[in-house]
Amino acid sequence: MEKTWLITSVTSGLGRLLAEKALIRGDRVVGASRSEDALPDLRARYPERLRIVADLKDQSSVRVAVDRAFAASTRIDIVVSNAGYGLLGAAEEAGDVQVRDIIDTNLIGSIALIRAAVPHLRSQGGGRILQVSSEGGQIAYPAFSLYHATKWGIEGFVESVAQEAAPFGIEFTLVEPGPARTGFGGNLARTKPLAAYEGTPAGQIREALRVSWVIKGDPDRMTDAMIRLADQDGPLPKRLVLGAEAYAGIRKALGGRIEELDRQKDIAVAADFTDEELARL
Repeated sequence: MEKTWLITSVTSGLGRLLAEKALIRGDRVVGASRSEDALPDLRARYPERLRIVADLKDQSSVRVAVDRAFAASTRIDIVVSNAGYGLLGAAEEAGDVQVRDIIDTNLIGSIALIRAAVPHLRSQGGGRILQVSSEGGQIAYPAFSLYHATKWGIEGFVESVAQEAAPFGIEFTLVEPGPARTGFGGNLARTKPLAAYEGTPAGQIREALRVSWVIKGDPDRMTDAMIRLADQDGPLPKRLVLGAEAYAGIRKALGGRIEELDRQKDIAVAADFTDEELARL
C-alpha cells in the first residue's frame, strides 16, 4: 500500500537515501529543506510524488512547514526527524555560539518537529515517527560532549512523548546508527583546539579521526532497515540500533550501567523512609 513520508534534512545522507527509496517503490514524499529548490533531479523524475517544503530555520518556521506538509497530503504515515550534525572538540574549547547552534539544530529542532507533527497525527488517527538519534544517544565519547548532550536529550524527550501519544495511535522509534559512510564526518563542526588537550582522550579522538577512522556502517543497508521498520505490522520497537560497532558499544555501556546500579542497591534503598517511619508521618 502506498505510504506518504515526511522527511527532514532530505537533501543528503540518510534523508536523501530514504526519500529516493520511498519514491522508487511508489510512495509519496514530502521533503523538508532550507530551500524549495532542493532535490531537482528527484523532483524531475517524480513530479507528482515529491514535494519540498521550506524552511526549517527556527521553531515557528518548523511548525509552518509541517502544517504545509500535512495540508498538502491526505495523510502522512511516517515522519522521519533526521536533522543534525556533530561538533568535534572538548567542551571547554567550544564557543558559546557553537553550543547554542548545535542544541538549536539537533535538540530543539527535533523537539519542534515532533511537537508540530503530533497534533496532525492525532487528528488523522495515528502515524509513526522515526527519530534519528545515534549510538551517541546511549554511549559517549570524549570530544563529542555537545553532540551527546543533544542526542541523550532527544532520547529522553521521545521516551516521554511516546507514552503521551500512544493513546492516539502514534508510535515512535529512536533510530541509533553507528558511524556510516554519509557526509556526517566531513561536515563535523570543530572547536578551536587548546594545547592542554593534546595527548588527552579528547585529543586522541581528534587525531584518530584525522588519520585512521575506518567507517563500517553502510547507509544503504541502514535505510533499508528503516524502511522495513516503517512497514512492519504490530508495535514498533522503542529503538533500532544499526551497525555492529553501535550494537557492541551500546551493549557494553548498558551492561556497565546495570552493574554499577546493582552495586549501589543498598545505598539507594537506604535513602527512603522505612515503613515504620512512614506509618508515623
